[in-house]
Amino acid sequence: MTQSTENAETRAWVLHPDIPATAHGRDAKLALAEAESLAHALPGLTVVGAELVRLPKPHPGTLFGKGKLAELKARIEAEEIGLVLIDGPVSPVQQRNLEREWGVKLLDRTGLILEIFSDRAATREGVLQVEMAALSYQRTRLVRAWTHLERQRGGLGFVGGPGETQIEADRRAIDEQLVRLRRQLEKVVRTRELHRAARAKVPFPIVALVGYTNAGKSTLFNRMTGAEVMAKDMLFATLDPTMRRIELPGGGPEVILSDTVGFISDLPTELVAAFRATLEEVLAADLILHVRDISHPESEEQARDVRAILESLGVRETTPQIEVWNKIDRLAPEAREAALVRAARHDHVQALSAVTGEGMTALVEAIADAITETTHETELHLRFDEGRKRAWLFDRGLVEGETQTEEGFTLQVRWSTKQEAQFARL
Repeated sequence: MTQSTENAETRAWVLHPDIPATAHGRDAKLALAEAESLAHALPGLTVVGAELVRLPKPHPGTLFGKGKLAELKARIEAEEIGLVLIDGPVSPVQQRNLEREWGVKLLDRTGLILEIFSDRAATREGVLQVEMAALSYQRTRLVRAWTHLERQRGGLGFVGGPGETQIEADRRAIDEQLVRLRRQLEKVVRTRELHRAARAKVPFPIVALVGYTNAGKSTLFNRMTGAEVMAKDMLFATLDPTMRRIELPGGGPEVILSDTVGFISDLPTELVAAFRATLEEVLAADLILHVRDISHPESEEQARDVRAILESLGVRETTPQIEVWNKIDRLAPEAREAALVRAARHDHVQALSAVTGEGMTALVEAIADAITETTHETELHLRFDEGRKRAWLFDRGLVEGETQTEEGFTLQVRWSTKQEAQFARL
């Protein structure tokens, strides 16, 4: 990874540069609190403190002006800080200069999130994706950021100009490693596609849980499935998708429930690309549960971020969604009552507490209704020589009735729009 944080005694300080031009209307204090939560999510760190630094505009070489640099240096030395976490983008030149000035290691928001992902990834695919994201990030750090990268090495000088510089050699080594990782990832993704194809033969709808990180997706997943997925009050507690087949109570349909990685604002572009395959489960979903922490002061802004990411992933507008307003148990009585009243006004909203179980019955009923609504009945006529199509329908349990005619078969089929499209491609 970009910086080592293995030392259990590493004392960290979190800084959030409050730059008006990059605020996007978000509350700077809440952004600082989120950054501090990110720091707490990385093991081996003791977060000594967090500070909001107001900046009219960033300094190109050091991010902060001279006076603020000296002030922060005094505090870093007094608190014996070993790692400074800056919640925002830091250029390679700024990182080099700040590390020199303060005598500490430094991580920006992207580097910190990459460290967390590296620590949490559990599956082979997750590990490979994080490694690729980290290398892509490191490659951007090789813009003459460190003096040792400007040394020349190798090259006998008999032909052409000087030998290869260290920066070129490092960049080439990273590119070669990226090619190797991409090949390994392609193999893993192919295996995943086989699993997905096998699941497609099972006529169970997929219900995907999505939401801002720490919205309570894994707690809800555990409540619905009885599984023991890691569920902590911590950012990015879940990184690899977990799937369970469950039968909805009350004779409801069987579904496959999928828990996915939490989204976050300003997610590093390297990670958006790297986790695309992981989030493909969402693209395949018949129903999306958008889990929101309704007790968070910026719940609406977080929801906007999630919707934007879903749109960028290519999730169709036609895919049904239910908004799950989670953590109503954390609201004050009046606010809780108001949230329940607001939720009741919308057909696609369910207010609940995954911790206490309040509202779970209504959610399960809403899921069953939504799944039933996503299927429709069709009458099909197949010739005798279309046996493969007929077998496909029976394999997936979609046939509700069949009669034989002189030309072939007439079938009563109940299927989803997605299954109908798959059949059309046969």
